[in-house]
Amino acid sequence: MSGPVLPRDAAHEDEPVGRIEVREGRATSVGGMDIARVLPTKGRRTVGPWCFVDLITPPDAAHPDPMEVGPHPHTGLATVTWLFAGEAEHSDSLGTHQLIRAGELNLMSAGRGIAHAELGLGRRLLGAQMWVAQPESSRHGAPAFEHHAALPQVELGGAEATVIAGELAGATSPARADWPLVGAELRLQAGSVEVPVAPGHEHAVVPIDRPVLAGDAVVEPGWLALVPPGRSSLRLEAREAARLLLLGGEPLGEPIQMWWNFVARSKDELTQAWRAWQDHDEERFGTVPSRLARIDAPPPPWLPAR
Repeated sequence: MSGPVLPRDAAHEDEPVGRIEVREGRATSVGGMDIARVLPTKGRRTVGPWCFVDLITPPDAAHPDPMEVGPHPHTGLATVTWLFAGEAEHSDSLGTHQLIRAGELNLMSAGRGIAHAELGLGRRLLGAQMWVAQPESSRHGAPAFEHHAALPQVELGGAEATVIAGELAGATSPARADWPLVGAELRLQAGSVEVPVAPGHEHAVVPIDRPVLAGDAVVEPGWLALVPPGRSSLRLEAREAARLLLLGGEPLGEPIQMWWNFVARSKDELTQAWRAWQDHDEERFGTVPSRLARIDAPPPPWLPAR
C-alpha cells in the first residue's frame, strides 16, 4: 500500500502550471491490490510536499485479493494512510502494531529510516496511501508513528470536510506537519461549493467515486486536477453526492529524488539507503514483527549491473 515508485514515475519533473490542468491516473498493482496512481504524474512530481498518491481500488468487489505488503523501508517521507472502507493492520520497526479503520489516520514519519508492513483485513478495502516529502529540517531525523482515531470536521456550505493533515477553513488536524500543507477528504452534495484555500499553496483535486468539476475542469475518479497558487477559494461542483481528496501546500522550493520506497535529494542518498536495506542494517531500519516476507529492493538502475 506504500509504493514502490517505479522508474517511469520517478522520471516525472515539476513543470509550471498556469491554470487548472487535469492529469489521468494510471493503473498498477501493489501487494495484491489494484491501484490508481495519480501522483507522480506527467509534468508533476510534487503538489506542495505531497509526492505520491495511490488510490486502492479492488478490481472485484465480491472477491478482491487481500492486501499483503511485507516489511519494506522508507526514508525522507511521511506515509499518510487513509481508508474509505475496510480495515488494515500496520506494524513497524518502532514496535508499533496498529489497526486502522475507515475515517482514521495512520501517519508514519520515516526520517533517516524506518520499516513497516501492512495487512488488509476483510474482503473490501478502499482508501489512499500518500507520501509527504519531508523537508531538510526533519528528513534526517528520528522516525515516528502516530494514529488518530478522530479528526476535525468542518461544514463548507454544500460540503463536509474531514481535515486529515494541516489546516482547512479554520480547522486544524492534530497530526504532525513538517511543512505548511493541507490534506482533506471532502464529501460534496449535489451542486457547487466554494472551498477556501491558502493563496500561497498549490493544490490537487482527486475525485474518488464520481466526476467533479474543479473550476471549469472535469476531473474523473482516479484522475487529478492540478491547481496553481494564487487563489483564495476553489469552486468544486458535482451533479450528485461525491467524495474527493483535496491535497496541497507551499511548494517545497527544491527538487526531490524518488526511487522505490525512498525520497531523497540525490542518487547517492538513494544508493546509500538501498545498500543499507539490502545489507539488513538494523541500526538504520530496525526489524518489523510480521509474518509476511521481507521485501528486497531491486537494484538501482543507475548502478552498473553485477
